[in-house]
Amino acid sequence: MSARAGADTRPSRPVLVVGFVGVTLAAIGAFQPDDSVIYVEEPDVVRKRRVREQLDGVAFVRGLIEWEYHLAGSADAFFNAHPDLEPAAVVPAIEYATPFAARLAERYGLPGAGLGAAQILRDKALLRQVSAAAGIANPASVAVRSPDDVRAFMRGRPGPVVLKPANRQASVGIRVVHDAAEVDRAWADCLVQDEGIFVPDRPMDLSMLAEEFLDGPEYSVEMLVRDGAPLFSNVTGKRLFPGPHPVELAHTVPADVPGELADLLVARTERLVGVVGFRDGFVHGEWIVSDGVPHLVECAGRLPGGGIVDTIELAYPVELLRSYYTVLRGEELPGALPRRAKGGAAVRFLAAGPGRVTAVHGVEEARRAEGVFLAAVTVGPGHRCTPVRHSWDRAGVVMTAADSPAQALRLAEAAAGMVRIDIESDIESAIDSDSEGEA
Repeated sequence: MSARAGADTRPSRPVLVVGFVGVTLAAIGAFQPDDSVIYVEEPDVVRKRRVREQLDGVAFVRGLIEWEYHLAGSADAFFNAHPDLEPAAVVPAIEYATPFAARLAERYGLPGAGLGAAQILRDKALLRQVSAAAGIANPASVAVRSPDDVRAFMRGRPGPVVLKPANRQASVGIRVVHDAAEVDRAWADCLVQDEGIFVPDRPMDLSMLAEEFLDGPEYSVEMLVRDGAPLFSNVTGKRLFPGPHPVELAHTVPADVPGELADLLVARTERLVGVVGFRDGFVHGEWIVSDGVPHLVECAGRLPGGGIVDTIELAYPVELLRSYYTVLRGEELPGALPRRAKGGAAVRFLAAGPGRVTAVHGVEEARRAEGVFLAAVTVGPGHRCTPVRHSWDRAGVVMTAADSPAQALRLAEAAAGMVRIDIESDIESAIDSDSEGEA
């Protein structure tokens, strides 16, 4: 009989990660043991993104289950198809996974956001209704089904309005409209909501809002929550690309603002957590401060994207991703999480186009620059770039760390300036550029 005879050789309970995010593989591998994670992803996305090939050979991955989790009732169907899976946690990795993950956690008796909270956070119109009823400041907003509805909302309203989907991610389909004469073209532009390889091929429901444009600085609050109470919070400062599409150009962690404003934004987010009934997990709330008052833009019940997790982990420092998984497993954290950052970090995104890329210069120089821990370009020769209309249109990223947020942002701007993407115009690009200019 071997020395291990009698030992429990049953595999450990797996963590279910709903939605594939390739850039997190190394970070998850730093704390998840071998053979411990099962991914759940839409069949179309698995095929289009070659997810099986990307997971092949990753030590912590036990398997991949293809499942149409965007559909109503899909979590209950999954539970009934896999009643003996006994996961240790259900982790939503992307925006569209949050309702499915919340309901699946309920069915398996695990910590999670709660289906009700997840559904509210996924629907921007519903979030406006619920949060405004609790006294949280929101921009004026109305559901719209046609350009005529948008023009009716604009009548008698000074200044521009924001036209946006109520149920999308990554700034897809959002546009600032300054004049009623722009509405027809803006409406057509906002209906182009194809996210390509990142979503299933079947169409998603169209749900549009017209909202008051608020003039003021933008921030996000990242908050780790257990039993409805915050365990950790951070405020991120944001800058946007110029133009009609409000896409994020830079993030600064923590936001370089007075402590009173940071505390107010955290308090508003904690209030929002209670208002929607969010229980366990992570919230990423976005706010515009107008006339000194934080107004809710939107809030996601998942980790933020755009490099914010990486910059938080560097600036504080804190093992944020590991802590998130720990909370969703229902386990105790090994110690108290930091309340204040010890340094600063920044993200600066790159843009190119419109046109076809002919050459990329300066990436290695940027990687060697002071404070840089990541410099990457996601386009190459032959790639066709468009004007920046949503997050997927960005052409690269630089991330930096320094002794302060302001210094980190300066270093990120300097490194980004070292990268040059040469562009050659083509007919399609000229049409895209003209459309942006006319609107």
